[in-house]
Amino acid sequence: MNREDFEILKEQVHGQQLVYLDNAATSQKPQQVTNAIMEAYAHWNSNIHRGVHHLSQVATMKHEDARRKVADFIGAQSADEIIFTKGTTDSLNALAFSYGEVYIQEGDEIIVSAVEHHSNIVPWQMLCERKKAVLRHIPLRDDLTLDIEAFKGMLNIRTKLVSIAHVSNVLGTILPIEEIIRLAHEKNIPVCLDGAQSVPHMKVDVQALDCDFLAFSGHKMYGPTGIGVLYGKREWLEKIPPHEGGGEMINHVRWSGTTYNELPYKFEAGTPNFVGSYALQKAIEYVQKVGFEAIETHEKELTEYCEQKLNKIEGIKIYAINQPKAGVISFNIYNGSSLIHPFDIGTLLDQQGVAVRTGHHCAEPLIDELGIPGTVRVSFGLYNEKEDVDTFISALKKSVMILS
Repeated sequence: MNREDFEILKEQVHGQQLVYLDNAATSQKPQQVTNAIMEAYAHWNSNIHRGVHHLSQVATMKHEDARRKVADFIGAQSADEIIFTKGTTDSLNALAFSYGEVYIQEGDEIIVSAVEHHSNIVPWQMLCERKKAVLRHIPLRDDLTLDIEAFKGMLNIRTKLVSIAHVSNVLGTILPIEEIIRLAHEKNIPVCLDGAQSVPHMKVDVQALDCDFLAFSGHKMYGPTGIGVLYGKREWLEKIPPHEGGGEMINHVRWSGTTYNELPYKFEAGTPNFVGSYALQKAIEYVQKVGFEAIETHEKELTEYCEQKLNKIEGIKIYAINQPKAGVISFNIYNGSSLIHPFDIGTLLDQQGVAVRTGHHCAEPLIDELGIPGTVRVSFGLYNEKEDVDTFISALKKSVMILS
C-alpha cells in the first residue's frame, strides 16, 4: 500500500495537509490509473469494434481485455456476462428497464432493504409507477441489522425481484446477502446486488454467492469516473431485452425492424467508454497486487481504531457500532440533548484539511427512520493510515469545542 502512488494525497487544503476520509463517495486514483488514461488518448485512441485499421484494432483489444479482467475479478463464468455501464446507478437503471419491463406486471412486488442508496430505490419506484407494481423494503431491528424474519414473511408468489445492497453506504454494515439469496432462490426469485460499497473492499465472487445480477462502479475502487459494470447470469441476459438502442447493440437494422447483437454487446449501445475500461483494468490490477486479505485486515484495523477513539468523545453516537463493517463509520455528536449539526462539523473539519462526508448520503429513507438530519461519515481506503485517524480525531475535538 504505497501512498506515493496517489499524487492527490500530497495536496494542501486550507494550508493543511489533506486527510482524505470520504472514500465511500469516491476513492482517489493511483498513478497507474491516471497514466493509463493518458496512454490511451496519446497512443491508441480510436473507436472500437468498427474499424479495420491498427488503432481501432488495438483499442478493441484493450477494451475486451478489460472485460475479461473484470469477469475474472468477480468470478463470472464468462466475459459475455459483463456489461460496461457508466456506474452503479446506470447499471441499476438499465436492469429496471430491461428486466423490469418484461418480468414486472401490475400487482407484482420488488423487495429492497431499509438501508438502500437512492440508486437502488428510485429506479424501482419509477418502474413500479409505470407497471402499477409495489416496492417493499426489509425493515431494521433496533440494533440496525436487517430483520430477516420479516424478510421471510415478505416473500410470496408476487415477489419478482430482490435488489439489495451488499454493504450499507451509511452504516458500513455488511448485509447477510448469502442468506437473503438462499431464501429468495428457494422461491425462484432472482437477486440483484448493489456492490458499490463491497467490491472495493472485499473479494466478491458472483458464482460463489449465486447472485443473478451485480452492479458496481469503477470510481469507488480506485478507477476512473464514468465506468461501471452490470453483471448478469447468461440465462437472464439472453432473455431480457436491451434498455437502449443505437449503434453496436444491433445485428441488422431494417425499416421493418431490428435484430439485436449477441451478448454482451446488445446492452452496450453507442461508443463504449474504452478508455475507462482500460483504466478500470489497471485499478483492478492495483487492488489485486495489494490483495483483498491485506485490504480487509487493514481497513478493519482502521475502523476499530477509529471507533475506539470516537467512543471517548463526550456526546458521541456511533451508528451500528461493533458490527462487521467495510471501512465506514457514521456518527453524530450531541451537546447535552442538542444535536451538533453534521454539516457544521464537516465544515470545520474541512478547514483543518480533513475531508469527510456529511448529510443523508443519498439514503434519505434510512436517515428519516433514524430521526436525524444526517450523519458525519468517515470512510477508509487502502491508502489511509492510523495517522489519518489521529489527525481526524484531533480536528474533530477542536470542531466540537468550537461548536459547543
